[in-house]
Amino acid sequence: MPLRNDYDRQNCSLARSLEVVGERWTLLILRDLLFGVRRFTDLHAHLDIPRAVLSARLAALVDQGLVVRRPYGPGRDELLPTDRALELWPVVYGLIQWGDRHYGADGGARRLFAHTACDTDLDASGHCRTCDRMPEPSEIVMRPGPGKPATARDDPVSVALREPHRLLSPL
Repeated sequence: MPLRNDYDRQNCSLARSLEVVGERWTLLILRDLLFGVRRFTDLHAHLDIPRAVLSARLAALVDQGLVVRRPYGPGRDELLPTDRALELWPVVYGLIQWGDRHYGADGGARRLFAHTACDTDLDASGHCRTCDRMPEPSEIVMRPGPGKPATARDDPVSVALREPHRLLSPL
């Protein structure tokens, strides 16, 4: 059952935030945008999401100021996360870490994240121990971890993510 979005009697920032990002597809779309996926067709193929659902979620993310569309060809837009979306990186990272601990693949994490400035792996909270700070997404490189996916996917995004990749860099 969806949360009410009538807040006349409730002043709850968490409830309001969940109205924007609390739906499963929305967080997966944001994750992929942070990973560097830019095109609708790549999001569609990588997420196995119905086209109509993807269109609706992207429209909502644009309306909420989390995604901008930028033309890259005739009738074609790439999708970019805004600064507001980048602020969600610690939340997305934390959910990835939590999921790896409780529902992860055999052998460990599927993806590892390191601070590009010093090549130090981030801890579970996203902190770089060497630099003693939380790197921005643009300062993070992601590489395959020891955990193996249940199935090997062959869509372009899955193939690209088999190699180290700096967050936000286009795939």
